[in-house]
Amino acid sequence: MKKLLSLLLISALVTLSVFAQAASESSVDDSLTAVQERGTFILGLDDSFPPMGFRDENGEIVGFDIDTAREVCSRLNVELVCQPIDWNAKEQELATGNIDCIWNGFTKTPEREEQMLFSFPYVNNAQVIVVRGDSPAMTIADLEGATVGVQAGSSAQDAINDTPGFLDTIGEVVEFRENLTALMDLEIGGCDAVVMDLLVANDNIKRSGSDFRILDETLVEEEYAIGFRKNDVALKDAVEAELLAMAEDGTLAEIAVKWFGADITVVGK
Repeated sequence: MKKLLSLLLISALVTLSVFAQAASESSVDDSLTAVQERGTFILGLDDSFPPMGFRDENGEIVGFDIDTAREVCSRLNVELVCQPIDWNAKEQELATGNIDCIWNGFTKTPEREEQMLFSFPYVNNAQVIVVRGDSPAMTIADLEGATVGVQAGSSAQDAINDTPGFLDTIGEVVEFRENLTALMDLEIGGCDAVVMDLLVANDNIKRSGSDFRILDETLVEEEYAIGFRKNDVALKDAVEAELLAMAEDGTLAEIAVKWFGADITVVGK
């Protein structure tokens, strides 16, 4: 009986050891190696989010994030692939492996940090309210009963929901697939205001020449960062290392000046 018990115990220990080894092997972080062996780095984005990532007049995807990511990829000796995604399903696109990261004016939030791994912030941002130039609204309180547009699944939508008293002030929230569609609706009077990223709002007003203005009061101060899968630490670390090197040698500042007119990046500062 004792011999049988000993054999059973040994068998159990061997089984546990095999399972432990398998678990250890499955948890190996090969995220950087996989990208390097494949030779491509797939960046998921909303391709209508200027100046971070958008299509120019020739249909090419361009922007600050695109130029920055392309330089990072060049230093990692891989090719950048820009993959437009449904922004409302971005977490699923990342989790299923269709993309390697979300890099497109992507706001770091506590809720998103529960689902993915974030890089350090590289640009500061804020959620603001855009109105038509002839709007009587000068403050958030002036938006009582207003119809407010927002991109579905965006951090602007989170800002609307999380800002104390804001939902009680306004009348209705209308969701749009893209910020640009929301601004078009604002221009024709379909909605009274749009909540969106400050950098995107400034860029749109500058490029379009539309009679819009931004309220002085902001809803939320934010930071842009890059979203990776939870276990892809090696890939995140490699991207961060290149961003730090770009900040040190001035390349990141050059890209920022090209798109923003000034170096507004915060890497290494």
